[in-house]
Amino acid sequence: MPRDLTDLPWARRLEPFEDDLRAEGDYDRTHLTGVDIADADIGNARFVESALTDFAMNRGSMRHTRFHDVWLRDVRWVGTELADTVWQDAEIVAGALVGVDAGGAVLRRVRFEGCKIESVNLRSATLREVAFVDCVLRDTDFGGAKLTEVTFDGTRIDGVLLNNARLTKVDLRGAVGIDIADGIDALRGATITTLQLMDLAPAFARATGIIVSDS
Repeated sequence: MPRDLTDLPWARRLEPFEDDLRAEGDYDRTHLTGVDIADADIGNARFVESALTDFAMNRGSMRHTRFHDVWLRDVRWVGTELADTVWQDAEIVAGALVGVDAGGAVLRRVRFEGCKIESVNLRSATLREVAFVDCVLRDTDFGGAKLTEVTFDGTRIDGVLLNNARLTKVDLRGAVGIDIADGIDALRGATITTLQLMDLAPAFARATGIIVSDS
């Protein structure tokens, strides 16, 4: 994955975008930078071989938008609707998603690096070959989601919900902390370290009704 904008294979063909974003818009080989919008409806749009840098969106909607071969850096979504979006071959660096509704989203070959993901709804989402690297996942809801070949290297997982989630080949060994608020039984299909198992033991005991007492 590219570490900088200039590393993109199509970087030289990017065109600066200086118009207003619109619903159902097609954005091919477009570079959006320095954009700060609120309460906008950009649903059903399509971004292909594009880059978004220093981009902020407060509230509003990008529902059903498709992102293919996109690179994002310093992007911030707050209270934005990203439900049913589709992401493929994307990288998000130093981004923030706070209070975002991304229920039903589909993510394939997506990398989050140095991102803050807090109070995000990912219920019924599908994540395949997704990497969270040096991120913070706090109060994120994966209820009913499908996670396949997902990794969490250097990522802190805090207060995550996994109710009815289905995990396949999920590797949690690189996480620097794991706190599952609910749905810990969904960890079947995940790989953890012995130390992580010890940290999660109280939650496993609560979930199975075991009373632990030394007196």
